[in-house]
Amino acid sequence: MPKTTPILYNKLISWYLKNKRDLPWRNSSNPYHIWLSEIILQQTRVTQGLPYYLKFLEAYPTVQDLANASEDEILKTWQGLGYYSRARNLHATAKKVANELNGKFPNNYTNLIKLKGVGDYTASAIASIAFNQPNAVVDGNVYRVLSRIIGISTPINSTAGRKEFKLLAQQLINKDKPGTANQAIMEFGARFCVPQNPDCIKCIFNESCYAFQHKKVAQLPVKLKQKPIKKRFFNYMVILSENNKTLLQQRLSKGIWQKLFEFPLIETQKDVTTSELEKLPQFKNFAKGKTIENITLYNDKPIIHKLSHQHLYTKFWIVYLNNSLIESIPISDVNNYAVPTLVANFVSEFFENY
Repeated sequence: MPKTTPILYNKLISWYLKNKRDLPWRNSSNPYHIWLSEIILQQTRVTQGLPYYLKFLEAYPTVQDLANASEDEILKTWQGLGYYSRARNLHATAKKVANELNGKFPNNYTNLIKLKGVGDYTASAIASIAFNQPNAVVDGNVYRVLSRIIGISTPINSTAGRKEFKLLAQQLINKDKPGTANQAIMEFGARFCVPQNPDCIKCIFNESCYAFQHKKVAQLPVKLKQKPIKKRFFNYMVILSENNKTLLQQRLSKGIWQKLFEFPLIETQKDVTTSELEKLPQFKNFAKGKTIENITLYNDKPIIHKLSHQHLYTKFWIVYLNNSLIESIPISDVNNYAVPTLVANFVSEFFENY
């Protein structure tokens, strides 16, 4: 291990204090604010997450306000951020803190990690930033900075790798300023020691960085190959009835988009034509009780919506009815429902001038 590692975090703190971005959650030690920002920023870039953070604080100024909101309201406010289990866990934890913990977040890692949706990283971040506890965070930025500077080739997505990096970060963290130290290494990884083509010549660690000195910047950190991406074929039935109403259904099964609303969905094994679609048992079941006047395909080429482990090849079929449906809703009300971004984009485009 290089001699510079004992002062690594001190050097990072010095860089951070001169170069940090002015972000609202950095001007607060309120655990509610810190927790909210950390949940939003899981798997989300700061530029995308910031407007949501401000929107949530405006709508729900306190954890009690968040707890009192309905799940549908939370999902609607969250719409567009993706990974919707975060929103459901956010609501569950808000209710626990507000109703069972007297509105106060636990002040230590051991109890924070017991909260729903709070893992090692989030518990460490809240404990260090809000309560000055010496718990080191480890995320993609931290993996990248430590692996390159110190020269660690253990795969970061392996059990051994996760343990090694956590132990190392815990050993190196500045015990007097753990919150600042954690934010410093994350900021450095996000803005300077970036995944592709970092400006190593200007790096504060270039004289001691293992990866730079050994020309291995592009090879570190090491990551095991992931499972192949799964292809799924979605066919949304967008009903337009004679009285200007449509139909939305809520996804109740576990998996992507649980509790969100969408148009009736027929999932197929491959891309299908209109005639192939109409022959499917799922379509015949969908058509029961409906007097279909016409069905047209909105997008000839599937819209490819990319999720972390699957790609959704999606077509929207416009189904015109001669009759009305009891469970249908006015087209003007569609925007009141929490829907996946894929559906929201279609609604915005198709219904804008309808």
